[in-house]
Amino acid sequence: MTAADSPARREPRAATPTLARPARAVRESRQRILAAIREAATQEFSLHGLKGTSTQAIAERAGLTKPQLHYYITGKEELYNELLDSVMMAWKIEFAPPGLTEPADILSHYIRQKLDHAFDQPTVSRIFTREILDGGHNLGRYWPNARTWVQKEVGIINGWIARGLMKPMNAHLLLMHIWAMTQHHADFALQVRHICGPLDREAVANELIPFILRGCGLLRD
Repeated sequence: MTAADSPARREPRAATPTLARPARAVRESRQRILAAIREAATQEFSLHGLKGTSTQAIAERAGLTKPQLHYYITGKEELYNELLDSVMMAWKIEFAPPGLTEPADILSHYIRQKLDHAFDQPTVSRIFTREILDGGHNLGRYWPNARTWVQKEVGIINGWIARGLMKPMNAHLLLMHIWAMTQHHADFALQVRHICGPLDREAVANELIPFILRGCGLLRD
């Protein structure tokens, strides 16, 4: 067979993006809608808790109809548990990150992280607080891990105390005082605004961190 008789060679076709584009667009659209649903759910749950929140309210806040919402979720409980899990993971801050060895530096970093979370994600923090006020019935699976995390932090603090690096105190209470003083700026943000006016987080940190360090005997005037 001569070259003239052989079938013409076909150039390989370039992969067409026409199918990939619609698939990517659908995926991105779905992600945007799910993000809107999560944001709407965060707002509703922080205001009304699980019992007081309806899927109708979440749908309206997300700009969806109720049937559209249920296309993406099975129910409000699914969303609520997902958001509670995100709170727990956000609060699982590494107490003594690599590079920090001094108690004052470690506590300063920890307080700063807790304060940043309160200022950056106040509605997420309020979901946890409202759950506690409602009896904490959805936190059963959280407590074992929480006790483990806290016990590690308590062990580090007690080690400092044993080595004479900070004054003796109840390490559990120290952590709870830090939580109370930082989460206040999320859970009671409305009170803060009405009593103090807008507060800059740097101003809060500059007051709060030395206050706690002095109480621990880690900062002297």
